Amino acid sequence: MLNVRIFKKMYCFDLDVNFSLNKEVLVIQGHSGSGKTTILDCISGIKTPEEGEISVGNEAIFSSKKNINMKIKDRNIGYVFQNYALFPHMTIEKNILFGLECKNLKDTNYIEHIMKVFNIDHLKRRYPKQISGGEKQRVALARALSIKPDVLLLDEPFSALDVQTKSIVYEEFLQLKKLYSIDIILVTHNPEEARLLGDKIIHIDYGRIKECKNTPTLEASVSI
Repeated sequence: MLNVRIFKKMYCFDLDVNFSLNKEVLVIQGHSGSGKTTILDCISGIKTPEEGEISVGNEAIFSSKKNINMKIKDRNIGYVFQNYALFPHMTIEKNILFGLECKNLKDTNYIEHIMKVFNIDHLKRRYPKQISGGEKQRVALARALSIKPDVLLLDEPFSALDVQTKSIVYEEFLQLKKLYSIDIILVTHNPEEARLLGDKIIHIDYGRIKECKNTPTLEASVSI
């Protein structure tokens, strides 16, 4: 379970949010600059709130009262950025291995497994510039999941994909929800994407949650 209660001063407004997840997909929507990515950055440790608490399970990874601010590398959190942030000088295999190396882990058998799950094992010797947008998206997800995270953060991961590729990766994502029972936060501007992929949807407006609703459960029709 992920519990988030944070307050952070921003340039034009204050971010003040409170929510919990229990092995669900939470979709965060809102206009540009409303604080969506800042929420992800605070959970991952890239940014630090002024006040509040963030806990995963029974462990606090940030607490202003208890003076806890766990380092990024010690938070078991996967993060897929909007531009995927793949290292251009590394092969696909080395990109995926990077997360494990940062944590001093060497489970190469799991890496082979996860590459097969995402159908990218045939790409392992290639470089990011040699693969398609959909393949880059799969690599970024595989890298984020390679550390077996407790929480997966996704910042507009499908925005750069064409319509045909999106329809494929949406169904892959739904299958991913079944395969990995973890808390997932997805930031997207796309209302159809939110309805299809999320269990809960919250709307952020100038750093505040203005609306929260549940979505019906949908089944995937293809495998990854």
